[in-house]
Amino acid sequence: MKKIGLVALFALLLAACDDGGEKKAQLHLQKAETALKQENFNEAKLQIDSIRILYPKAFEARKQGIRLMQQVDLKEQQKSLVYLDSMMQVKQAQLDSIKGNFVLEKDTAYQEVGNYFYPTQTVEKNIGRSFLRGQVNEQGEMSITSIYCAGGKLHHAAVKVSVGDTFAETPASKDSYETTDLGRAIEKADYKMGDDGGVIGFIVANKDKNIQLQFIGDKTYRTVMHPNDRKAIAELTGLARILSGMEQIRKDKKEAMLKIEFVTRKMQEDKPEEDK
Repeated sequence: MKKIGLVALFALLLAACDDGGEKKAQLHLQKAETALKQENFNEAKLQIDSIRILYPKAFEARKQGIRLMQQVDLKEQQKSLVYLDSMMQVKQAQLDSIKGNFVLEKDTAYQEVGNYFYPTQTVEKNIGRSFLRGQVNEQGEMSITSIYCAGGKLHHAAVKVSVGDTFAETPASKDSYETTDLGRAIEKADYKMGDDGGVIGFIVANKDKNIQLQFIGDKTYRTVMHPNDRKAIAELTGLARILSGMEQIRKDKKEAMLKIEFVTRKMQEDKPEEDK
């Protein structure tokens, strides 16, 4: 009987000590709360994750950790929005400082997104000329168009630019077409930045040099890039960086706002009944 009593007492003591690691888990919660106040979100998440990994039976601490993690996520996204707003102001100031150097062509009747051109490369100023034209849409996507109208038909779908022995060449265009204007044959082919074989980057790197230009089709037509065309493409790349940066900020802000909405809803759903 005495033996049974000792065993029962030992079991009670063991049960009292074995709380699933609640006390130790609470220390991690305290550290997470401190990190949250200091806006050290990564450290806060690390401390909360430690509870789940090290003390899987500390159920109360794990529940508190879930609620605390929601606060961490909310604060992190709110801080991200503040940062993104400040970055957008910087980008907008950069855009405002150079936007006047370009011409925006946009027909709102059928275009949702317009295109920026360099003034020397607008259509009306280049009738009958074979050259490379750059353009950047309002979302910051840049492309170049090879325009050939020097007589005869090349059926060209690629271009090559070179300085001495160095060169860059586009792959075959995925968007080439032929038309006529007042009886003159005109061939055009578009190449988006990233799918241009490095031609845009080559022109920017050699904007102050004499760049040879070749239209490649059934035959090859050779000419020299005009200094204004080199300048136009170089200037447009700067505009593209600003506009694409602004577009990325808009996407990041939308994502942050969706996360805030989701976390806020979850916090409301998980709130204890007495707090609702």
